Amino acid sequence: MQPAYLTDQAIHHFIQQALAEDLGEGDHSTLGSISAFKKTKAQLLVKDDGVIAGLTIAQKIFYEVDPNLQITFYKKEGDAIQKGEVAFVVEGLARSILTAERLVLNCMQRMSGIATYTKKLCTIIQGTNAKVMDTRKTTPNFRLMEKWAVAIGGGKNHRFALYDMVMLKDNHTDMAGGIRAAVENVKMYLAKNNKDLKIEVETRTLAEVEEVLHVGGVDVIMLDNMSVQEMKQAIKLINGKCKTEASGGITETTLRAVAECGVDYVSVGALTHSVKSLDLSLKVEK
Repeated sequence: MQPAYLTDQAIHHFIQQALAEDLGEGDHSTLGSISAFKKTKAQLLVKDDGVIAGLTIAQKIFYEVDPNLQITFYKKEGDAIQKGEVAFVVEGLARSILTAERLVLNCMQRMSGIATYTKKLCTIIQGTNAKVMDTRKTTPNFRLMEKWAVAIGGGKNHRFALYDMVMLKDNHTDMAGGIRAAVENVKMYLAKNNKDLKIEVETRTLAEVEEVLHVGGVDVIMLDNMSVQEMKQAIKLINGKCKTEASGGITETTLRAVAECGVDYVSVGALTHSVKSLDLSLKVEK
């Protein structure tokens, strides 16, 4: 099932904005050096092992630049790839291929890096009931692609933005005068504005977990920067009354132990804020 944020309108808007940023008044390097009638063929060469992502957006970018380009895919979204493989071949006007090249590569390299790391973390917690989840720690104006890459890699998307879920973090509750005040204020706000949104509350201690449970009406409790032992105690307290999310400084080394505590989700900001892009290149066939 395709994530709700992947609308045709959102994808088209992203491509339009990204092309405008890159092309401006025109690709003068290509326009000046390449004949308007020159046709060519180029292949997407894989230069790292990992998971491929961004094939769909690559196709849409090529077609936005020139709907007459022809693309033959040898891989599909989420496939394992190895150095030396070819993911696809694109044929058509050389000017069109060169104009689309950098945006295609920027999207695919970043997305493939995210999908690769997501898949790695999902493999680490395989066999537990927990799911690896992303955060809003994304690159401005590139969130659509980064969240999409997490989904391709087998991870779960958290809320897409501030508007599609309520998350009361420590600053919210501290400024509101405590957890009870923050939650009750939100419930009144949602009712007044006829909004049906899930509510998540960040907790830092077992006492705060108990306070959230006492207030009630919360869909997810975040266990932030808690030790494994504290998380286990929190899971017992919550006892299935709502979903649980572990967050805060979780690494590859600690991920499995956290997942085995019984949490539903483990959010990892590093999926999108510090991942290494996969090395891919578009090479003309001579």
